[in-house]
Formats: sequence, structure tokens, C-alpha cells
Amino acid sequence: MRRELHAEWTKLRTLPSTGRLLLAVAVLTVAVSALSAAAVSTRLCRSPGGCHEDTVKLGLSGVGLGQAAVVILGVLAMSGEYGTGTIRTTLAAMPRRSTLFAAKAAVVSGSAMAAGALGVLGSLLAARLILPGNGFTPAAGYPPISLADGPTLRAAAGSVLYLGLIALLSLGAATVLRDSAAAITVVLGLLYAFPVITQLVTDPDWHARMQRYAPMTAGLAIQATRNLGRLPIGPWPGLGVLAAYAGAALLAGGVLLRARDA
Repeated sequence: MRRELHAEWTKLRTLPSTGRLLLAVAVLTVAVSALSAAAVSTRLCRSPGGCHEDTVKLGLSGVGLGQAAVVILGVLAMSGEYGTGTIRTTLAAMPRRSTLFAAKAAVVSGSAMAAGALGVLGSLLAARLILPGNGFTPAAGYPPISLADGPTLRAAAGSVLYLGLIALLSLGAATVLRDSAAAITVVLGLLYAFPVITQLVTDPDWHARMQRYAPMTAGLAIQATRNLGRLPIGPWPGLGVLAAYAGAALLAGGVLLRARDA
């Protein structure tokens, strides 16, 4: 396994797109989170009881866009080899396909989580600096964002795990489809179109059910730190839903990688 891990890491880090995509994960996450924090103010609240903003979730809102770069990274890690034909060389050098696939999954998800961790920490720091100036102060019932707070730490760590699972979902889809454009379209559609379709459902039972099983909506429940009882699904069960999607994609990809010719 060590040889496969070293080979996959060497391939991934030498791709010209890898550095740009990992940088995009961190930069997009921080930028969108900072803009979201700057756009919200207690002065804009219209509720008689005042604001009920989940400042931690708000501070992590950039993960929803940063994941797009993770999707592209996960897809290109596999489909790029099929597109160039280097998959034949890879399989000739490392004929144990299951071990090869596991090593690729570990390297891709690990890289995504490393970049995601930088983005998450930067986002929380930006929110901690910006939000007090918009009225989200301890006096208003909003203590400073801190990783020493259990729910905040869970939201931060869960967001990093979320991005790792998105990378695995994308890798699995790329292995099944073998085409970069098709795999990126399918995964992004699954993530971004599913919530839009959910909003068009008028039946409240089906609406709640679809929110519980939409991969992005369910997975990002891990970021919530307030009013957890109002969520369609709990933070950890929601992340479990995304893990099930990623696991199914990896299982299908692994089976087809072993069964098909290069």
C-alpha cells in the first residue's frame, strides 16, 4: 500500500491543475464566508424577538462554493488518466486494482481535507473579526466564534469531513463514468440541483423527506449550532447521508474498475 500511496501522491501533486484547485478550495471558501458575514447585520433583523442567526453556520457558508473545486479535483484525479490513456501504464505498474483505488481515494480525500481545513479556519477567523462590527456581540447574545466551543468545533471538523466525502463521491463518479465533463455535471447536479428541486415540492412531508436525503442539504447540517431541533436531519446523521452517497459511488467505481478493461 505504501508504494501505491507514494505513486498516487506523486501523480496528483505533479498535475498542473492540482495546486490551483486546492488553492481555489481555500480561497473560495474564505472569500464567500467573509462576504456572507459582511452582508448580515443585526440592524437588518425584522423579527420581533431580534436576530436568531447561526453565526457559525454563516461563517462557514463558503464551503458550499468551495466544494465545486473539490468536485473537479476528485473527478480529474481519475478521469484524467482515462482521458490521456495513462491508466494503462498505472494498472501495468500497480496491478492490484483495489489497492490502487484505495490509495487514490486516500490521497485525493486527504488533499481536499487539507485545503478544506485551511478554508474552514480562515472562514471562522474572518467571521470572528467581521461579525462583531455588524452587531453580533456578546451583549446581543452572540459570543465570539471559538473552536473551544463544542458545537463550533463539531461544525468546523464536520465541514472538513464534508469536503473529504465530496472528493470521494467525485472520484467514485469519475471511475464509473470515465469522462470528466459527464462526471462533473452529474456530481454538481446532484449537489446543487437537488436542493432547487426540493424547493419546488409543495407537500410538506415530501419536502422534509427530500431535504433529509439531498446530499448537500443533509451533509451541511453538520454546520448548524443553533436550533438543531428544527433541522430536517441532525448534524451527524446528515453527514452520514453524504457518506452513504460517497460509499455507494466508491463501491460502484471499485467494482467497475476491477471488472472493465482499461
